[in-house]
Amino acid sequence: MFRSIARLLPLLACALVPLSASAQAPANTMQRIQETHSITLGVREAAWPFSFLDDKKAPAGYSVDLCLAAVEEIKRTLKLKELDVKYKVVSGTERIPKLEAGEIDLECGSTTNTKARQERVSFSNTVFVAGIRVLVPKGVKMDVLQDLAGMPVAVSKGTTSEKLLTQLAVNEVKMQLKVFASDTEAYKAFQDGTVRAYANDDSLLLGMATKNKAADKVALSKFVLSVEPYAIMMRRGDADLAAVVDRTLNRLFSSREIDPLYKKWFANDQFNLPMARLSRESFSRPNKEPGVAMVLGYSI
Repeated sequence: MFRSIARLLPLLACALVPLSASAQAPANTMQRIQETHSITLGVREAAWPFSFLDDKKAPAGYSVDLCLAAVEEIKRTLKLKELDVKYKVVSGTERIPKLEAGEIDLECGSTTNTKARQERVSFSNTVFVAGIRVLVPKGVKMDVLQDLAGMPVAVSKGTTSEKLLTQLAVNEVKMQLKVFASDTEAYKAFQDGTVRAYANDDSLLLGMATKNKAADKVALSKFVLSVEPYAIMMRRGDADLAAVVDRTLNRLFSSREIDPLYKKWFANDQFNLPMARLSRESFSRPNKEPGVAMVLGYSI
């Protein structure tokens, strides 16, 4: 099963990142924003450079900037003189429950649009395309999935990486899967040698390595296990809000305003990640295509 697609994985890896139902709150967010003059954005603590808290504990990142652009469009649409923006930090396991409960209105992180998640929430058009790969110390062979055999491998709880690697550990390769509560904890375990490898979205892995000044000490697997289209997450059925968010994104894409924003976060003195072909295609042809596993018979 895996062999039939293994030869395609290195090619897809290059395309993705150049080497390098439960009860919900009522989905009438625009009406409530108009009444309260307030909106709450869900952000991540350490999903650098997409969504994180900076040195002053202020939310920042590529996805946060996109959400703030949408907030300005919401303000114009509702003809509000003032719109108070509040922030709430959410983890990978908390983001959907807090959105459903009405604690946040937009989730501005590094969340993959998947078919499974679409049963509970709505997604904007794609804003970035990543792929699950494996981070290892430089010099460690990681050419095919079977190279993980016997290895202690970290994944972060509540992520597509956890879901896919759990399936693969049962059916494809006997790795020692270790689940951590957050990306920060998983990366720390990788750093201190508790695990030998860390599976996550390639863009996040590179971001964490760069942030920790270790980019020259690590390497990504040659294979990629999934296509991960990131999007802004909203409550399911929140059509009015979704229309404003997508209108904002489509304007940024068509005007090429997305280019300097991308450069700000991915092509700077700290980080150099050229825009991947699949991301560029998503900007040229806005879409909401869900992510897919690149191993036949598996899902994310």
